[in-house]
Amino acid sequence: MLPHFPFDSDVYAMTMNARALAIDRLIEVEPRRYEGELAEKAAILASDYRYYFQAPGDTEAHAWEAIALLLPNMARHYPQYFALRTEGARWHWANRLLDTEAWLKLGESASLPLPPLDWLGRQVQEDLLIMAEDAAGGTPLVAGHLCFAAGWCLDDKLGRSFLAIHDPVPIFADRVGRSADLLMQRLKPDHPTGRVGWSITTSPELNRAPAVTDGRRDEGPTIDALNAGERCYLRLERQTFSRLPRTRGVLFTIHTSLTPLAGVLAEDAPARARRVAAVLRTMPAPLLRYKGIDRFQAPLLAYLDAQAAGDEATTGDALR
Repeated sequence: MLPHFPFDSDVYAMTMNARALAIDRLIEVEPRRYEGELAEKAAILASDYRYYFQAPGDTEAHAWEAIALLLPNMARHYPQYFALRTEGARWHWANRLLDTEAWLKLGESASLPLPPLDWLGRQVQEDLLIMAEDAAGGTPLVAGHLCFAAGWCLDDKLGRSFLAIHDPVPIFADRVGRSADLLMQRLKPDHPTGRVGWSITTSPELNRAPAVTDGRRDEGPTIDALNAGERCYLRLERQTFSRLPRTRGVLFTIHTSLTPLAGVLAEDAPARARRVAAVLRTMPAPLLRYKGIDRFQAPLLAYLDAQAAGDEATTGDALR
């Protein structure tokens, strides 16, 4: 089942599309995928720990604030999967999906078997990033637990400002750069915000970091109007931004999911097919190249057009 359908217009528009999280659910849990994705995270971290996890010592307080924010949130919204019992600074955490439990003392890293941000990242399907306030009022990236990135890595972005991180994205600076930066700076504690980003890829891999993809290219010639529904995937990123009240940092979570395009169209296929095709036709060429969609755009559009036209023809026959 598609968690979000991100297309709400027939015309492509680059916007932050940030919305207040009405129910304050910072983490999404997909029970069928949870254990497998956590195992995949563990394997990725074992392959090159520093590449996928970096948290300098001066970010430890931010990591503990992230723990203090997320664990109660998860237990409140998913009591069937998680339980938290607190005795002052001493907390007992039970993860029923992994069948694990832990006693931790807030602020004491010796109470955990791993650095606090790494331990937290292994409780959630999300990637976790921490941004901090600097003297100039910016929000540079200072720490991250990043296993499922799409085309970037911590080595490339750590220490860079929010705007600098997005330098490679075509038209970002002109269209939404300033408003996005202001959103980050103006976040208030207890008022998280979120958005959903998207792309279309021919890879079923969650981990698309440069170390994995360098020298490889998404398929183009092997995609056609008949197989695009199964071989093209809608890649969604549900992102949340939360102000950490004590350190004044920002916790940035990214929940990545992949759904074959045929699954995306399973509900209301003709309308969705027309909508996705319209958005792709109005996306600026530099963005199509940046996302890699240009390599298979033609057969993808042929597939989408066929899905829309085929349903319309059936409807027309039924009315005759």
